[in-house]
This record gives sequence, structure tokens and C-alpha cells, in this order.
Amino acid sequence: MSLRLGIDTGGTFTDAVLVDDQKQIINAEKSLTTRFDLSLGIGDVIGKLPAAALANISMVSLSTTLTTNSVVEDLGAPVCVLLPGYTPEQVKQSGLLDILPAQMVVILEGGYDAVGRERRPLDEEAARAAIKALQDEVSAFAISSMFGTRNSSHENRLKQMVLEITGMPVICGHELASSLGAPRRALTAALNARMVPAIKELVGSVQTILARHHIDAPLMLVKGDGSLASLANAIEKPIGTVLSGPAASVIGACQLSGLENAIVADMGGTTTDIAIVSNGQPELSDDGARIGDWQPMVEAVRVNSIGLGGDSELRFGGHVGLTIGPRRVVPTSLLAHLYPQVVPRLEAQLAGMVSARSNRFVMRLENNQALLNQLGPVEIEAWELLSDTPIELETMVLEDRQFARALAKLKRLGLAIYSGFTPSDAVHVLGINSHWDAHAAELSARIWMRQMRFMYGYGKWDSDDVNAACTQVYDLVTATIRRLLIEVGLNEFDLAGKSSKTSGIVDTITRMVIGTHENKGRKPLFNLDFASDYPIVAVGAPAASYYQSVADSMHIGLHLPEHADVANAFGAVMGSVIQRAQITVTQPQHGIFCLFHGDQPRHFENLAAARAEAEQLVTGLARDKALEAGAIDPTVTLKFDDIHVLDDIDGELFLESTVIATAIGPACNWR
Repeated sequence: MSLRLGIDTGGTFTDAVLVDDQKQIINAEKSLTTRFDLSLGIGDVIGKLPAAALANISMVSLSTTLTTNSVVEDLGAPVCVLLPGYTPEQVKQSGLLDILPAQMVVILEGGYDAVGRERRPLDEEAARAAIKALQDEVSAFAISSMFGTRNSSHENRLKQMVLEITGMPVICGHELASSLGAPRRALTAALNARMVPAIKELVGSVQTILARHHIDAPLMLVKGDGSLASLANAIEKPIGTVLSGPAASVIGACQLSGLENAIVADMGGTTTDIAIVSNGQPELSDDGARIGDWQPMVEAVRVNSIGLGGDSELRFGGHVGLTIGPRRVVPTSLLAHLYPQVVPRLEAQLAGMVSARSNRFVMRLENNQALLNQLGPVEIEAWELLSDTPIELETMVLEDRQFARALAKLKRLGLAIYSGFTPSDAVHVLGINSHWDAHAAELSARIWMRQMRFMYGYGKWDSDDVNAACTQVYDLVTATIRRLLIEVGLNEFDLAGKSSKTSGIVDTITRMVIGTHENKGRKPLFNLDFASDYPIVAVGAPAASYYQSVADSMHIGLHLPEHADVANAFGAVMGSVIQRAQITVTQPQHGIFCLFHGDQPRHFENLAAARAEAEQLVTGLARDKALEAGAIDPTVTLKFDDIHVLDDIDGELFLESTVIATAIGPACNWR
């Protein structure tokens, strides 16, 4: 029997499934993700699978939410971005300074104009100095030149310099996106560079475990559009794996439910991701995937992703009251499940004075060498100590404030993570879930209640009514999910947004859908149905805890398919390799046609010749990219996006044509 092994590495769980040649799951297992050493969690979950079956694996495919989570949580490796031809205003517009220190964003002389002509020569001397000065402080480099998609010479030269001087990972903007829009392309390149170490660690961990079990099969990764890519392709361009986990879950949910039309809702430890599937196909983003506050130039399944999961931090949000996410913490019930010795400390916290540090234990999270290189002696000592056991933050503040500050820095850098009270703890208290330590969950809930009451004056529940407090948390989660579902629906009409006006629309429509209104006691004037032909397919580990309540309150159908908790891992082995390439032809002046490809634009005297050359080039590009990504015998289709204008004198004038080639092929054949 030929089998495929699907692996999904999420923020909380790592899942593995074995799928037979009838595309049925024959084994499914889960283990906790070990972010500080991913090989431990991956090794544990694969070790639970039947050893005899592992000899029959013909392909391994991997999906992950780690890149999605890094964007949502604003985490990632330190990187340097080189920007020939940019202005300070364009840098500010890009959002780069929101994710990187200013000294890591380097503006250089250089860049091109809209027709690929050099505006200024590249300042190689300044570039070389910046690369040498920053190479020990970063894990990767990103490069984006003004109009780099029209002429990539400066980007290619800088990439060559980075490789010659440092040998470190480096990516250019034109290698990731073909569209104009320099600020967004620069942000895309920077986000990509931040993800390289995490993806390399993940792939290396999987390879180590596969070798340990003598599994010799092609290894693929799921991209954000649900297609598959080879290792080399994914490691160089990890930005493509943003929304890898959500895309795999959409594919897996469709296969598991058998539905042609559905709203797929994937809830994990860190994020909730919602996508619409129509006629069996998920929608793709026309303008790049939106993840949290960012929208890099990445083709992906149209997913609305927010920082809401079972591990989301519950905190006081000022005038808005109780808020949830996007920051992830370790649920106290999970902490005690892993380290039972923390329970007496929780009991002592509950018996003593409450503070902002109550419920806080510090654990290792990431293991990034570039960040570790920036630590001082005390911080290194704190990092080493975290390898043995979680550290209680309150005790450390009282005993050694310098050491406590070192722990706080590890947390800020993303090397460590705090524990805290979460929705996962609340459902343990309410008896909805019982996977981890329910007693520790209740202790954490009571400590949190005291924090809310005595530190912030928040909470109308009775001081000892822990069930009421946890029910409020549960209701907040379900209300947030309902609101996100309404936003997804309104996005089809471009009505959802971040302004207070559109926020009010979402709130009003949500109340109308669930049937609440101010004039209780009389029949409402509106009777609004939501998604009557699109039931929810809920997947992910926490989904069963919340979505029945969501579906009931919104009067819509719900499918919780068998193996819903491992839908991502199942979807990981069901995709094909899909690669796209595009080439643009413009008419900058009458009778001159420019084809933009590679280092230099090409000029033609007639449109037919330019289009014919573009079609030949883009077909070869897409096919080569598909083969490089691991496709077998890909087929290529072409699409044309033409722009014409009507002129009063000259009639219809050609402005621009983009030739888009799509190559599709299987990653490997089912044996």
C-alpha cells in the first residue's frame, strides 16, 4: 500500500496523518509543538504512528502556521533591508519601521524609473559598508529596488554582494512579486527574510526525524494558495508559506466534509482563519493575503486571519473592557500538565497578594542564534536556566530584579514566552474540555479574577463565582468569532473595515443575525439570514469547544467532520504543485513596446512581436518554476490582462498587457 504522510506544525500542536491511495486517513496523531526544538514534537508525533506503515510512505508533505503566527504576533528573525532608490517617505509608507529597527533599514543611491532606465548608479561602496556592519546582527537580508520589477539589475548586484560577503540567506523583491508598488514589495521582502530561519529550522527538524525512521520520500511544503513546493523553493521564499496552515486546512476541510459550498473556520492556538469555498474551490486573494495588520504581495487563499485562538491572552483593555489576543501565552492548564511542580506555586499566588506578574511563568520559545548573539551575560544565564524548568516571574522579581529584567528581554525578543489565563483554561474550568490540568486552570482563573477586580476594577461576577467569569470568557470568544464571520461576509461587498463607521455596521448586522435588538418584546422589522447556503465547516483542535454555540446563535448549519482536529495535516498531502509567472508589455510612447523581464527591458516596434515573445518567455518561466518546485510533467495555461483606453482622436489605444502563465502538476504519483 502506498501512503502519504501529512505533517502540520502549529503554534500549540504538531499533527501527523497517514493517507492511503484511496485518500482516506488510516492513522492520525497529535503531539505538543516544541518551538525551542521543533524536532522533539515532530519526532514524538511520528513515533506514535505504526512503524510498519512508515516503510510504505511515497511522499511527505508539511504545512505550518509558524510563519502566519510570526506575522500576527510581530515576531521574526532580525534582518537587514537594502533599498536602492527609496525615499524616507516611501520607507515610512511601507511599514518597515514598524517591524524593524531603523538601523536595519538602509536606503541607498540607485533605482530605476517606470520604463526600466537607471535613475542613479548603485552606491556599491555604501552597500558594502552596510552589509559588513550588520552581518553579525541579522539572520538574513532583503533587497528591494525602486521599479525592481522593471529592471532587476541593482537588486541582482546587491544579492551577489551579500552572498560574496556573508553567504547568508538573501531574497530580492522581484523574485517574490511582479506587481508595482515599491513599499509593499519592500515589506514583502522583509517579512520573507524574517521567516527564513524558522522555515529552515522546521525543514531541518523534519528531515532529521524522517532519516531516523528511514523514510526516503520526496518532502514538500504547502504554500498559502494551497499548492505544494519543494524544499529549496520554500526555504528561499518562505513568505509563500504564509497562510500555509490555513490553506491546508481549507483543502482538508473540503475533502473531509465533501461540501462544495462552505465557510471553513480553522481555530488553532494562536489564530482563527476563515475562508469561503464556492463550487469546491477556495477563493484566492486578488491583492495579496491579509494577515493581522499586514498585506504582503503573496498569492494565497483568501483568508481572514485574526489573533484569536485557544492560547490567546485575556487582558484588560481599558474602556473596551475585556480583550482577547493577539498575543499568545501558554495556557496554565497546559503548563501544569507539562510541569506539575507549578501547581503549589499557583496555590501560593492565590493565597497571597495579586500583582500584574501573577499567573506568569517564563518558558523557552525560540532558539534563534542571531538573537542569542545579542544577549549579555545575565541574559545568557537566564536563557540557560530556562532549559530546565519554567521560572516564576513574581518570585524572580522579588529575589533578583536584574535577572527578572533579563527574562523580560528574552520575552520581548521572542526567545521566551509567558504563561497566562486563556480561553483553553476557561473551557477546562467549565468542563467543556479536559485534555490538560483542570485544577491548575481553576487556580489560574481565580488569580485572573482577582487581577481584574483589584487591579483594574473590572468584573461584575461574584468574587467566588469562577464559572461566571469563565462563561464571560467563553461568550467573548464566540462573540468574536461571530463578528469575524460577519466581516467575512461584508468583505464580499467591500463594506468591512477598520474605521469606527464600518465597525458599527458589523456590530449592527451581527445583532440582527443573532436576533437581538433593543425593542425586546415585539417582532423585529428585519429578519436577516446569514450564509443560509454556506454551512460552517469547523476544524482545528479548539473548534469543537466553540462552534456549536456559534452556529446555533447565528442559525446556520455546522459540520464538525471526523478528523477535524487534523484537517491541516490531511490537507497537506492533497494539493498539487502550482507555479505562476507573469511578464508585462507596455507602450510608453506611440509605436514603441517594452517587454519587462530580467535585467533589461526589451523593445519592439509592434505589439504582436512583443506579445509573442512574452508568451514564449512566460510559458518557459512557469514550467521551469513548477519543475523546480517538484512538479511532475506540469501543464501550462495562459491568461491575458490587457488595459486599453478610448481616445477622442486616436480611438482605442493600447497601454499595457500582462501575460500570466500557470503551470500545474502533481507532486508525485500515487503508487
